[in-house]
Amino acid sequence: MDVNDYRSIVTVVSFVLFLGIIWWAWSKRNKAQFDEAAQLPFKED
Repeated sequence: MDVNDYRSIVTVVSFVLFLGIIWWAWSKRNKAQFDEAAQLPFKED
């Protein structure tokens, strides 16, 4: 294996990780937590 094979592997792994993060961020079960976190700056003590 040469350096280009390693670069290809890192690229594919990074892309899969990116897709996993996108899936997690748009997951329906996290929506309530994200909505609550989005309102934190507007809540008064």
